Amino acid sequence: MATYLKDPNPPTTEATQELRDRVSAMLLEIERGGIDAVRRYSRDLDAWDPESFVSTAADVARVEASLDDSLKEHIAFAQGQVRAFAEAQRGTLSDLEVELGDGVVLGHKNIPVGAVGAYIPGGRYPMLASSFMTILVAKTAGVEQVVGCAPPQREKGIHPAMLYAMHTSGADAVVCLGGVQALAAMAFGLIDGLAPVDMLVGAGNAYVAEAKRQLFGRVGIDLLAGPTEVLVVADESADPRLVAADLLGQAEHGPTSPAGVIAIGEDTARAVMDQIDDLLTTFPTAEVAGEAWRNHGWVAVAADDDEAIALADEAANEHLEIHVAEEKLDSYLERLRNYGSLFLGEQATVAYGDKGIGTNHVLPTSRAARYTGGLWVGKFLKTCTYQRLSPAGTRLVAPAIEAIALAENFEGHALTATMRLERTGGAGA
Repeated sequence: MATYLKDPNPPTTEATQELRDRVSAMLLEIERGGIDAVRRYSRDLDAWDPESFVSTAADVARVEASLDDSLKEHIAFAQGQVRAFAEAQRGTLSDLEVELGDGVVLGHKNIPVGAVGAYIPGGRYPMLASSFMTILVAKTAGVEQVVGCAPPQREKGIHPAMLYAMHTSGADAVVCLGGVQALAAMAFGLIDGLAPVDMLVGAGNAYVAEAKRQLFGRVGIDLLAGPTEVLVVADESADPRLVAADLLGQAEHGPTSPAGVIAIGEDTARAVMDQIDDLLTTFPTAEVAGEAWRNHGWVAVAADDDEAIALADEAANEHLEIHVAEEKLDSYLERLRNYGSLFLGEQATVAYGDKGIGTNHVLPTSRAARYTGGLWVGKFLKTCTYQRLSPAGTRLVAPAIEAIALAENFEGHALTATMRLERTGGAGA
């Protein structure tokens, strides 16, 4: 049985009733009041009240000219990685048509969602990479209209690099709005003539998450995400300082971000903890990362690989790094079942996945990896079935359908089968 040198203390992710009521009231007011209510909330909450919330070509040209060419090249590299992986994933999803019996043809088509609203968070940090993971992947899936939406930096509007990333990721419109009012405006179709979106994607704070939850049903959503998480499995071959750096690097997202270690052997666990303490003396974001580690970091000691894998699957973490001997990595890949994204070997760090190696960073948190993966190109596709029958097909299928419908007391259903069967010269004619 595993022992804990630092006990898990997951953050509270359930929205308070006060927050739920506040979001519900905002959504209702915006639905009734339209763009005037959106503008009032934007003015009151973000001190942002422009003539239009939609960024212009001149806005894009201005920020493009202001950015370093090297940064633009790096953005293009990351976009290329994400696009190539999304295209490869899309290539695995094929339409299907199969004949199941004489004259009975069944199939499915993968149809892109019509319109998507992508929320790009920009509170504590300007999240450039979120554009790649949402806007770019949606466009790769074939979504016709993608609206990118990001909060203003007060009177300055969208962060310049974020605006550039959103535009070059393929957004058909870039909107400067934050929080609940942004999601409501996209869902209700209140932004300068843009149609209501069919789906909302992207991360955000507790208000954004609650707004997505309450809007679900009216629109689709990707998933409901809480504070970001990282878990590292490490054995005696791991570099404890590298493990410590990866834990703190992800913890800098915010003071409620959990970071965990499953160490195979107590010596490894204590070495990692010592390195965390040492790094925090000079870590660039020690104030945030240190608070996250103190309040929500955890360390478990496993007896062997089997116990480490069982603990990791139970944790069902958003990001799972595996720092074990090279020859064991394939076994971990084969056996692990519950994770948002998996990083195999010491060269693979969460930062790569977060910023642009190609896999998506919109991932399940709070143990949701037990039942779902993260955002990917297939999330923007509807797999819709169809049927096509000949008279021979009706003669094959109708008797069973008629009998089952009558057994369920659905006489009208049965009649629709009976009528077709009679017209083909089958039983009952």
